[in-house]
Amino acid sequence: MNVKRKFNSIWLLTLIPLTFGVVYASQKNPDIVEKVYSSRLYTYIGSALSMITGIFPFSLGETIVIFGVLLIIAGILWLVYNTITRKVGYKVILRYTKNMLIAFSIIYFLFNILWGLNYYRLSFAQIANIDVRPATVQELVELCDDLIERTNELRRKIQQSEDDVFYGKDYKYILRNAYKGYEVAKNIYPELDGSYGRPKGVIFSKAMSYMGITGVYFPFTGEANVNMDTPFISLPSTVTHEMAHQRGFAREDEANYIAYLTCKLHPELSFQYSGYILALTHSMNTLYTNNREKFIELSQKYSDEVKRDLSEINGHWAKYEGPIEKVSNKMNNAYLKSNNQKDGVKSYGRMVDLLIAEYRMMNK
Repeated sequence: MNVKRKFNSIWLLTLIPLTFGVVYASQKNPDIVEKVYSSRLYTYIGSALSMITGIFPFSLGETIVIFGVLLIIAGILWLVYNTITRKVGYKVILRYTKNMLIAFSIIYFLFNILWGLNYYRLSFAQIANIDVRPATVQELVELCDDLIERTNELRRKIQQSEDDVFYGKDYKYILRNAYKGYEVAKNIYPELDGSYGRPKGVIFSKAMSYMGITGVYFPFTGEANVNMDTPFISLPSTVTHEMAHQRGFAREDEANYIAYLTCKLHPELSFQYSGYILALTHSMNTLYTNNREKFIELSQKYSDEVKRDLSEINGHWAKYEGPIEKVSNKMNNAYLKSNNQKDGVKSYGRMVDLLIAEYRMMNK
């Protein structure tokens, strides 16, 4: 029995170098990852997982995370207590450490097989034949000017609440109907097609806000989890962003662009406006770092309603700024860099390259 247990332990521990090997090979061969995994194998894995877990009305992923965190804390406390009271020896500590490594190896292996290899697929620009190339500041200015005009126009069409801040439908309505943008987008980009479980709101959304997280795709359950404490204006684009991850587009910059795209193509104004607010924010932030004078000049073109909406979004997130948010941001940065996103959290800004490429195509 001991021999069998030892063999199982050794086999499980070999998952770590095996997975590293698969990841390394994937980094070097995006074409193969695209053909074999992302556009074939993953479509079955992701769809099946999300449809099965979609039976549950709550986020199964959130439940697993909470249980896992409590289990880890309990294990550490038990180990510390028994070590201090000398009720356990070094052999027990070594066994506990080995079990943790085994658990990590299994989780890391499953993460990559169930979804993580999508980080190494071809870029969305390559898949969709979008000509992304270096842009001039003038092109960025023209893009921002166009987005401001379109955003202002959409805002004029949208009803307002008593405090004059944008609203459309209730929160659950957004979760139920976000798929409609993908139904249109799939006719242009078939890679966005597929049957997946509905996105889910997270119970501990306030905690996510303190960590600066608007949503999380949980690959072990195939669920697109959304922070329901997100400002209503931003919610549609947040939901469609997580749905992009669910469809196998792991890179943040691409998920942002797909969120904008599917919101823009959505039949409802509330989604369209949210998508344009997302695109406008990223584009203007990029302009600010490249030409502050033009940023100030163009920002004067915002309608009063758009200004109030942006102020509401900024005011909401300002409430949660603090040490927890900073630590979470550093962890997210490390996570992104470890998964082939060399710019870390800065990769969110590369969405603008796709927007400029789209703008070029529309204005040929």
